[in-house]
Amino acid sequence: MPRAIVALGGNTLLRSGEGTVAEQRERMRKTREDLRPLRERDYDVLFTHGNGPQVGNRLLAEEESSGPAEPLDVIGAETQAQVGYLLQGAFGDAFGPDPAVVVTRTRVDPDDPAFENPTKPIGPYYTESEAAGQPFETTEVHRDGGTAYRRVVPSPRPVSVLEIDRIRTLVRDDAGPVICGGGGGVPVVAADDGDGAGESSDTDRFEGVPAVIDKDHTSRLVAEAVDADELLLLTDVDAAYLDYGTEDQRPIGATTPSELRAHLDAGEFAAGSMQPKIEACVDFVEAVGGRAILTSPARLGDALRDEAGTRVTPAE
Repeated sequence: MPRAIVALGGNTLLRSGEGTVAEQRERMRKTREDLRPLRERDYDVLFTHGNGPQVGNRLLAEEESSGPAEPLDVIGAETQAQVGYLLQGAFGDAFGPDPAVVVTRTRVDPDDPAFENPTKPIGPYYTESEAAGQPFETTEVHRDGGTAYRRVVPSPRPVSVLEIDRIRTLVRDDAGPVICGGGGGVPVVAADDGDGAGESSDTDRFEGVPAVIDKDHTSRLVAEAVDADELLLLTDVDAAYLDYGTEDQRPIGATTPSELRAHLDAGEFAAGSMQPKIEACVDFVEAVGGRAILTSPARLGDALRDEAGTRVTPAE
């Protein structure tokens, strides 16, 4: 049977204006039905997922609390477990045995240039005066046709997934679907113990850092590690578009890594939004020769039939 990594975008699990557990469960049940084509085609599936809305809710709660603030890496781990648990309940035995959730740590390079140039907005929106009083760096963003400010953190590239051997074991033992890599995984670096730390695989020596990893890059790492045939990135648009947001926008259908690299070089895709998704698709197809699809959950069946979505395959 074909094996696929299904990357569920944060907005496919929780929409703007939603926030309660009941709303998340209802959204996930809807996503489960959209994924019916995978069941009908007997796919072996692993799920990754975003957690941006959930992290935003937790950061807002932190601001309203009088207690000491929790570190961002801990909030990332908490929301991984939260979303994984809710997906377990919503998906149930729809894809085989109940899914196993693996709270995942993802190693990053402490010298990644992203740490010197934070670009990932997270958390609540602020006015200019509110942003000036925050103890962290903020960036200007657009909101409802106006200007607002949000906390900004680094978004380093993932190097490896620390739990990948455990994930492989679950896949090999046919233990049912695996949910892993939530929010790209908790970003960690090798702790410096003064004795060459970083060369050891001893996981005691890893510590979290205040950053956010793009979950699509981590999904690609997992897909390669478990020999997946397909990487399916599900988001809130039905395809990647050229000239997106203009009168001339047009969807990208069947394409190749080289064609997408040309669009990347031309600056066609927004950083922190569509760009990492396209990069993950290109890297996966170039590495394993499989197929990558970018589409919405509602159009997944059509995309699997090559009738919708952005579908990336090797050049002939």
